[in-house]
Amino acid sequence: MKQLMLGNAAVARGLYEAGCCVVSSYPGTPSTEITEEAAKYDDIYCEWAPNEKVAMEAAFGACLAGRRSFCGMKHVGLNVAADPLYTMSYTGVNAGMVIGVADDAGMHSSQNEQDSRHHAIAAKVPMLEPSDSAEALAFAKLAYELSEEFDTPVLLKMCTRVAHSQSLVETAGRVEPALKSYEKNIAKYVMMPGNAIRRHPFVEERTRKLQEWAETAPINRVEMGGTKVGIITSSTSYQYVKEVFGDSVSVLKLGMANPLPVRLIQNFARKVEKLVVVEELDPIIENHCKALGLAVSGKDVLPMEGEFSQNLIAGKLGGTVHSGRTIDDPIPPRPPVMCAGCPHRGLFYTLSKNKCTVLGDIGCYTLGAVAPLSAMDMTLCMGGSISAIHGFNKARGSESESKTVAVIGDSTFIHSGMTGLANIAYNRSNSTVIILDNSITGMTGHQQNPTTGYNIKGDPAGKIDLEALCRAMGFTRVRVVDPYDLKATDAAVKEELAADEPSVIISRRPCALLKYVKHNPPLAVDTAKCVGCKNCMKIGCPAISIKEGKAHVDNTLCVGCGVCEQLCGVKAFQSAKKEG
Repeated sequence: MKQLMLGNAAVARGLYEAGCCVVSSYPGTPSTEITEEAAKYDDIYCEWAPNEKVAMEAAFGACLAGRRSFCGMKHVGLNVAADPLYTMSYTGVNAGMVIGVADDAGMHSSQNEQDSRHHAIAAKVPMLEPSDSAEALAFAKLAYELSEEFDTPVLLKMCTRVAHSQSLVETAGRVEPALKSYEKNIAKYVMMPGNAIRRHPFVEERTRKLQEWAETAPINRVEMGGTKVGIITSSTSYQYVKEVFGDSVSVLKLGMANPLPVRLIQNFARKVEKLVVVEELDPIIENHCKALGLAVSGKDVLPMEGEFSQNLIAGKLGGTVHSGRTIDDPIPPRPPVMCAGCPHRGLFYTLSKNKCTVLGDIGCYTLGAVAPLSAMDMTLCMGGSISAIHGFNKARGSESESKTVAVIGDSTFIHSGMTGLANIAYNRSNSTVIILDNSITGMTGHQQNPTTGYNIKGDPAGKIDLEALCRAMGFTRVRVVDPYDLKATDAAVKEELAADEPSVIISRRPCALLKYVKHNPPLAVDTAKCVGCKNCMKIGCPAISIKEGKAHVDNTLCVGCGVCEQLCGVKAFQSAKKEG
């Protein structure tokens, strides 16, 4: 059956058809939907793991046990999982194992735009790179075949455009291989130095075999057209090249990003007058071609940074693109902002008002850094806030201890914040950590996590008690506040910063977008009372604006959180129900 399918959904379908039995992932845009879609198939056990390293290790355990497995993550998540990945390259697999990684060129939802092909090269594992949904499905299935044939984990590299665009796929039935027997093999799976040193030659020989396979693999294909220019490309860049140039150029489309073929590229180069490589981010293919002694153009014309497009390719390489609809009037910019009723708003307003130095973390609360709150000084990586505040306060001492906090979300705390908190408890820095507990993994679209009490399917699951956990880690000062209550939040921040020992504040209020959250009636403004002081605008709520010099509330956005009401000295805000 043919149907339109999102790239990520197509990967999930490929996992299903290939007989994958176990999926363990950590949500991260643009990879999240792979696991969410896989969870819709009852034949696949799916879970959200606390972080990507745990997810990869769980998937490895499943493949070791004899079932095909998968783990998915975004590009920065692969950094977290790099430790097991690089050694799994040595051990190989039992049943097939596929690792999905989604790059985010253009940084639509990421703190960097690294190129995951480097991990494939460094770890010496094969990587497949689909360019549309049909290939996403087919390559997921092929990845298992390669994994088992060559005794290796296989990376399946998506990117934002392929992950989040739709194209036609043809689905098939599920074929689940029989459970493979598990046999104890210390020399293969126990990577102590004496065994690992004997596995390294296997890895190098495997790479040579995979490169030979890549020479004739159908996923690396030549599409001959005009021979004045030959373009080597992959992934979504292939789509742009075809849209811009059609058959006027010859194209070598590479579906395998690592290892890259040699003879196939050399033979293609001989058939064209000029060789060009079109690839997003780093010049992986280009450098490979140069190492083969080929004269090639690429990053001398095309950018190293940012997401490509048809117009960019046409502008840089001289093609033409048929323009679509144009908008005469410029669209006003709409910077990202915390939602109306976001529980983090009151906490960040309090930190801003108290002129705190705020070391931030990865999550939707990173928006606390933007105006008008401007209440964040640093965001680095998952869990980085807690480790950083310890080092910051150790470096500056009492000068910073009374005015510096770390903020981290509940899911991010479980992901990689606990070890940083253990460091504070063990090495005793006088640091204040604020866990922003909104009862969900918010930024990636409301996935459950170990603190919510529910699993990926919404069924009851084990629940971590954050207060008990923090106390067990050695903190005697652990308190919970409601960030909608500005007075209580202000008092908690001031008291914990003044304390002469490390402390944890849990700012707890469910995300305003959760379906089970019941909101208060929207507020309205009594324009007779409003003096136009704009004090309410300091919290940056999208439901509040100024019209004709007076505050105005959009009752289609307002959830009645009452934070603005607490800021209004003239009591101009009131329940919309009371108005009539």
